[in-house]
Amino acid sequence: MAKYRNKPVVIEATQWFRNGDHPEDNCGLYKDTDNPSIVHQVEGKVVRYYRHPKIDGDYVCLFCNTRMHEHGWIDFGVGSGKIVCPGDYIITELVGYTACKPDVFNQNYELAE
Repeated sequence: MAKYRNKPVVIEATQWFRNGDHPEDNCGLYKDTDNPSIVHQVEGKVVRYYRHPKIDGDYVCLFCNTRMHEHGWIDFGVGSGKIVCPGDYIITELVGYTACKPDVFNQNYELAE
């Protein structure tokens, strides 16, 4: 029986802290239609705003101790996805993106030159 080792794989990742942090989010600004002095930021295209009909935005996350209003969401389609805590890494995959906790990311990846 032969032994095998995983080949090193280079990935692309970005650490996320708030809406617009991912370079492909394309978060522009727009003026409120009712009050042009108010400016809003467009939701990210990769990491969207976190919304849940049964969890209030002021609820504190058990993983990072931060309010849910400050979290993001990566949509996997068909009603599934993943919560993104501030500080999580967003990993680019072949068919989309996923989030990874910083401690797990740092155990498994190092900066490629």
